[in-house]
Amino acid sequence: MSLKYTEDHEWIRVEGDTATVGITHHAQDALGDVVFVDLPETGKSFAQKDVAGVVESVKAAADVFMPVSGAILEVNEELRSDPSLANSDPLGKGWFFRVQLSNPAEVDALLDETAYHKFSAG
Repeated sequence: MSLKYTEDHEWIRVEGDTATVGITHHAQDALGDVVFVDLPETGKSFAQKDVAGVVESVKAAADVFMPVSGAILEVNEELRSDPSLANSDPLGKGWFFRVQLSNPAEVDALLDETAYHKFSAG
């Protein structure tokens, strides 16, 4: 169970044929205080890089992109009622949604932690 990252600053934690998705520390730092999240509908399918949600902060609004193709299994209702979890615990309680992978091979093309940190620092 390792974390992978996108160049759009989402993280994905794969467990078998499902994955949990959220935004990275870098993303929440850049956004500032998150005040609203628009989460996808459970059961809806998305292709990789489709817009699956929106996160709004005191500074800006940003799209949340699907790191991999799949169908939404669950959304984080706690995050919907307390968007600040995206700031206080982005890799834990601040997760956005869980997805059923339709093409697990897409995960292999995502950035590992070292590559992501190098990318986000540049």
